[in-house]
Amino acid sequence: MAQKRDSFGSRLGFILVSAGCAIGIGNVWKFPYITGQNGGGIFVLFYLLFLVIMAIPVLTMELAVGRASRKSAVQAYRTLEKPGTYWHIHGWLCMAGCYLLMMYYTTVSGWMTDYFWKFLSGQFRGVAAEETAQVFSSMLANPAEMLVFMLITVVLGFLVCSGSVQKGLERVTKVMMIGLLSLIVVLAVHSLTLTGAAEGLSFYLLPSISRAKEAGIGNVITAAMNQSFFTMSLGVAAMEIFGSYMSKEHTLGSESVRIAALDTFVALLSGLIIFPACFSYGVEPGQGPALIFIALPKVFLHMPGGRIWGTLFFLFMTFASFSTVTAVFENLIAGLMDNLGWGRRKAVIVNLIFMAIASVPCVLGYNVWRDLHLIGGRDVLDSEDFLVSNLLLPAGSLVFLLFCVTKWGWGFDHYLKEANRGTGLRISPKLKFYFRYILPFLILFILVQGLVQSF
Repeated sequence: MAQKRDSFGSRLGFILVSAGCAIGIGNVWKFPYITGQNGGGIFVLFYLLFLVIMAIPVLTMELAVGRASRKSAVQAYRTLEKPGTYWHIHGWLCMAGCYLLMMYYTTVSGWMTDYFWKFLSGQFRGVAAEETAQVFSSMLANPAEMLVFMLITVVLGFLVCSGSVQKGLERVTKVMMIGLLSLIVVLAVHSLTLTGAAEGLSFYLLPSISRAKEAGIGNVITAAMNQSFFTMSLGVAAMEIFGSYMSKEHTLGSESVRIAALDTFVALLSGLIIFPACFSYGVEPGQGPALIFIALPKVFLHMPGGRIWGTLFFLFMTFASFSTVTAVFENLIAGLMDNLGWGRRKAVIVNLIFMAIASVPCVLGYNVWRDLHLIGGRDVLDSEDFLVSNLLLPAGSLVFLLFCVTKWGWGFDHYLKEANRGTGLRISPKLKFYFRYILPFLILFILVQGLVQSF
């Protein structure tokens, strides 16, 4: 007898869990420094444009495949594809992509938790501002420390997912997302009270052609296209699984806009936290990935009550990264349940053991295996991230798109019917030409330029 499909207990639960999957390190870590590197306000405008014309349409397609089939990626394709076709092969690649993503994401999420603990326990007390880089380097050089916090992330993530979708993932994510949203508002309001806040806001929110020219207009547009697309975690069925759990009461256009709006709200408020703080304390906002772990601790060390603000900031970062971890873990669990017929308990245990082992190479890549260079001379984490971000996400999104809008796949009419089922924002049939003949080339551009730039 087939098991009854899990479902969300409420529309709010679906939106918060789906947004939690999208809201992650890309929003609160990458978005601010990418904005800083690309001239501030004008980058934000392009980011919002591409979010609307690229990311939201593809999100509706992933959700449509999930909701129409009521299954995870492999079986979803098998259910909807035409006889004799092999779209379901992409479902297996989606599962591989989710495993590969978590093989390094759990380590970075562990860094966030580690820094939360360092501020909470007072380990930054007495650390000089110029020594923050050494704190980060010492963490990377200590495999035992990184292993502990990676395992905390893995164990807690699967513990959350061990119950049903409603009693486990939905219940915990609701609390975590409400905490995340509350923290980000408190932190943003506090940053706006700092002495140099006005200068930081001007850089962040006022478009400047001169700054954009310094970065290169083409670079700004390309970076905005990449960020808006990747922020939604599209292409590896991380969102598709939540479509399989959602109700048919509301159109997918409405739900996708709400998910994107919440995701964008967190990204934009992250900038409101970081840019005023950077300008107030003389920290370069475009210095790249080190901004979070090296530059911002300098800010907190100078700031009155810095230990409290640092603790709250990295608690927020932990919630943001952990919401993605639990969402993708649910995808991995559902994949084994759907494809192998396993119960949730067995799928959780097997995945937990596998992920705990598979995440070790990323931990060791910064210390024991620091001389190991893989794809194009990259270390372990960057090699894993390259495969996911530059290959599997854009290529996977292109496959979802072609499956939904071409006659060789599920077909535009079937997709449109599913997307417009329920009440809310409806997708116009007039978009068929754009979806078939323009959007694929925009995604292909992301794929090609990502591969070219990487090598």
